[in-house]
Amino acid sequence: MYKNTTKNLQKLSLALCLMTSHQLLFAYETGSKETDMPVYAIAIHGGAGTILKKNLTEAQQLAYESKLVEARDAGFDVLNAGGSSQKAVITAINILEDSPLFNAGVGSVYTYDQVHELDASVMDGKTKNAGAVSGVKKIKNPINLANDVMENSVHVMLSGNGAEDFASTLGYAFINNSIFDTKRRLESLNKAKDKMKVTKNWPLIDDFRFGTVGAVALDKDGNLFAGTSTGGMTAKRWGRIGDAPIIGAGTYADNNSCAVSATGHGEFFIRYNVAADICARVKYKNETIEQAGRAVIFGEMFQAGGTGGVIIIDTKGNISMPFNTAGMYRASKSSIVNSSGNLNESATVAIFK
Repeated sequence: MYKNTTKNLQKLSLALCLMTSHQLLFAYETGSKETDMPVYAIAIHGGAGTILKKNLTEAQQLAYESKLVEARDAGFDVLNAGGSSQKAVITAINILEDSPLFNAGVGSVYTYDQVHELDASVMDGKTKNAGAVSGVKKIKNPINLANDVMENSVHVMLSGNGAEDFASTLGYAFINNSIFDTKRRLESLNKAKDKMKVTKNWPLIDDFRFGTVGAVALDKDGNLFAGTSTGGMTAKRWGRIGDAPIIGAGTYADNNSCAVSATGHGEFFIRYNVAADICARVKYKNETIEQAGRAVIFGEMFQAGGTGGVIIIDTKGNISMPFNTAGMYRASKSSIVNSSGNLNESATVAIFK
């Protein structure tokens, strides 16, 4: 009797296992509610640095937040409609470049010689293709030219007159460099020059405000994309290039890990290969993007004097936006599939810690 009972239990257990396996296979082949609704998301930033609440009026804070929301939502709408992460990133960054609030495009800071030199870069997480431009003076939206370098040339980075010569072959309309002139940026330049005369030193890092715009996105096809655009550092000299156009420093994307856009003191972000390091930690050490981001932003670079922040998105749509400065202009929006299979949205916008 005992033997028969044991055999019956074994048969029952086997039947249950087969039934469970069949059910799992059916769910995989037909698609559950959750797998039918892919997650997609976008995060953007408008620069990091000594951004203190006491220095912003209520109207100024609202202006920054409104522009961040506008850019974030425009990029998210692209994703929601089934568009690519590439298009979403470019769309969001264009809006930030066209705003005088941020140090990119029309809001770019002055060089020491009182002109504007703009940098930008993009990277595709699916193909690992990338494009960048540096020191352009006649391109209204340098992120677009960086994208064209990736798509329409055999190169990754073009600079100065050469980048603009390439742009002319594509029919770009050149603008006068004065279109980037703003009163507050000129005041910042004069203030920086006055301090430099007293100290005889360059750069005075504590007196510079870091500004860059960027975006990272994940689309419905599971592809990551990252882009960064900047006007550089106030009073920069001698053709100085920061991290924004450097693939691996200011921008990186890899479908096997994450996408990153950085903002901060570019020299340190270049030395510590910040964007690529974060993705490598996710890929090879299996760290979450939150763990990887904090390890890099608050690690060796920070201890060496590097300040700034990053926005990160992974292949599951998780977002992390760590920074070690007083503030960072930032916003994000993502789709969330709940346990019932319904699509919800999660959105944030913030400036201070």
